[in-house]
Amino acid sequence: MKHIETISLLPEKKIYFASDFHLGAPNAKESVLREKRIVEWLDEISKDAQAVFLLGDIFDFWFEYKHVVPKGHVRMLGKLAEMADRGIDIRMLVGNHDLWTFGYLETEIGIKIYRNPQLFKINETLCLVGHGDGLGWGNRSYKFIKKMFTCRCNQRFFALLHPWIGVGLANFLSRKNRAKTGQNDAVFTSIEKESQYIFCKEFWQKNPDVAYFVFGHRHLPLEMKISENSTYFNTGDWLNYDSYVVLENENGIKISLQTL
Repeated sequence: MKHIETISLLPEKKIYFASDFHLGAPNAKESVLREKRIVEWLDEISKDAQAVFLLGDIFDFWFEYKHVVPKGHVRMLGKLAEMADRGIDIRMLVGNHDLWTFGYLETEIGIKIYRNPQLFKINETLCLVGHGDGLGWGNRSYKFIKKMFTCRCNQRFFALLHPWIGVGLANFLSRKNRAKTGQNDAVFTSIEKESQYIFCKEFWQKNPDVAYFVFGHRHLPLEMKISENSTYFNTGDWLNYDSYVVLENENGIKISLQTL
């Protein structure tokens, strides 16, 4: 995360951050309804968007075989391709459900992919952006599983499975995990249990120039002060909240958490 990418946000233009669409879940019917709502939102923000950051778990499962990608989601993929063709900057910081992208989204849609949290200098404002899974202390079992998922050898082995088997198995495990943890994800208990917030606080203490931290994964829209001059935002999700974060250049950089 030492490398800082620079974005010059034009006056009256905006950068939108959204995450956790989980397209494909919990079933095809509900997913399509949610996808249509997302496409309407994308169409609306196209009027003033300079960039759109998708902060992971856009798909409930995504794995690119050499000649096969998961079916569905054509409305959103088509809209993103249209936006990219019009010059809107589309970037995706992969989540734990859609980290297996190996070039299709980049070449076919025009999305720039990031696999780790990334520092961006937007005009003169420093922001740390990412999906947010596995940050900070604790959750060792999840971090071990993520290492297994990101291991190239394991990815090659999974690719040997026929898509009927591989995609079916992944969808089953995803539904099982959501049934186990879904209710807990949407509950705020205390700052002491907010691992993303604690990570941001510790990161800011070493990097006090970071003004904004924007993450997803948490499934709960959050805005929490790190310091007088620094704030942590979570984009929430589109399963329950239809929430997102907007950064705009209107007499200086302003940022806000919004919902439809």
